[in-house]
Amino acid sequence: MAGGEERAGVSLSNLDQPLFDGAEATKRDLVDYLDAVADRIIPVLADRPLSVVRVHRGGEPFMQKNLPKYTPDWVASVPLWAETSRRKVTYALCNDRRTLIWFGNQRAIEYHPALVLAGEWAHPTYLIMDLDPPEGDGSFGLSVRAAHLVRQALADSGLAGAVKTSGAKGVHIFVPIESGVGAEDAAAATRAIAARAERIDSSFATTAFIREDREGKVFLDSTRAGGATVVATYSPRIRPGTPVSFPVPWDELDSVKPADFTLKTALERLGDRDPWAETMPSPQKLPVDLLEEGHTIPIARVQAMHEGKRRKRAREKEAES
Repeated sequence: MAGGEERAGVSLSNLDQPLFDGAEATKRDLVDYLDAVADRIIPVLADRPLSVVRVHRGGEPFMQKNLPKYTPDWVASVPLWAETSRRKVTYALCNDRRTLIWFGNQRAIEYHPALVLAGEWAHPTYLIMDLDPPEGDGSFGLSVRAAHLVRQALADSGLAGAVKTSGAKGVHIFVPIESGVGAEDAAAATRAIAARAERIDSSFATTAFIREDREGKVFLDSTRAGGATVVATYSPRIRPGTPVSFPVPWDELDSVKPADFTLKTALERLGDRDPWAETMPSPQKLPVDLLEEGHTIPIARVQAMHEGKRRKRAREKEAES
């Protein structure tokens, strides 16, 4: 069916087309899922500058930050200066069901909100630990093991977090923090948590930013800070079978796998519950010693850039000799 349906005041089209190769789902499945989960995903998107990943029919996925000119005037938005591209970007704020349905009709599959609220650019609301395992069988199991290390490091620091599958092979841990924490302090605290988790057991977890230095270990990525985004809880992913980033209680993390939560199965697992809201701790004060330690740890991307240049010079020097 090419069109003719309407939902939440949004005219829908091409609902029975496949989402993408390997999706095992149609655009109708996407819209139905987003509609059913709207009351749970909108709270994690609301008032946050939003980037989405879309797939045109037969095309490659692409990330959309700047709202297109044809965006309806009822879609809330916020302008933000992008330093890297030296231009103003108009981000959507997905604050209601109508906007979410509109995005679904635009074939927006992945939802990546900012860690800050609109107008509070310098104050992230969460610390994020993104656990990125090596390639190969059992990679998700390694992510789970690393997640327990991070949980222990948090507990040892007097903090707690909520955990979710990334919808791919990794795990995300969110630590809500009290309002007013600056971006640099949040980034420092995240680096310190990663370092403390690595010290607990470095046999399979590492903070090495340069991939070739990870030695097949899970990367404790502490760089999701400041202006970064992280895929939203309950967001579908552009992966075979269309998995969903899904919240999991800590005591159930060892018994799940990413494929358990897909566009077609996640709603049954959810029922009427909102496990992300249920498992999320209250905002927490960051310990002074955690901040002090974090500020002594170099910023990973900057350190990696300098190290990359050093290695390049060493290789060139070796080639000349």
